[in-house]
Amino acid sequence: MSQVEIHGYAIVSDNDCIADASGHTPEVLRNDADWAYFQAELNMSAVTVLGRFGHEANPNSKGRLRMILSSSSPGLERRADGWWWDPAKVPWGEAIRIVLPAGGRVAVPGGRQVFDLFLKIGYDAFHLTRAEGTHVPDGVPVFSECRAGRSAETILSERELRPGEPRVLDAAGRITLAIWRPSTGNR
Repeated sequence: MSQVEIHGYAIVSDNDCIADASGHTPEVLRNDADWAYFQAELNMSAVTVLGRFGHEANPNSKGRLRMILSSSSPGLERRADGWWWDPAKVPWGEAIRIVLPAGGRVAVPGGRQVFDLFLKIGYDAFHLTRAEGTHVPDGVPVFSECRAGRSAETILSERELRPGEPRVLDAAGRITLAIWRPSTGNR
């Protein structure tokens, strides 16, 4: 099989949340500089893997190839709006060989269950953007393990990912980005 690179993308609050209690992205996590960076990254990806809720909430106006995680899929099924995949029925390796036989970059923009799944599969890069000075009360954390008060950085570090040099995407908005990659020899 050709090379597949898995890239996760999340913008998080100081309390490691990606969404509010209703599952929607709150205004405090919306930033034009982060959005422009994310869209440029999606443009370099061969497929975007996201949960059903995210798929339904974010129309695919650019017609990008999508894999939608859903237990309603019989395993891996091609529908008009993308590939519907149930990882409990078809393993990742098998699914991605069908969806991307030539390989390529896989963008993983979440939600939490999707981020958790790919923690197990393994990330080649996790683009962690922080909206500094923000807090999302009763929000949805980026990883389930954050519910126990553990930071996204701690969780990524425990998976032997290391941050690159932090980058400021928007100084006025206090939006910073660190790209986490496996330590040499891992993954």
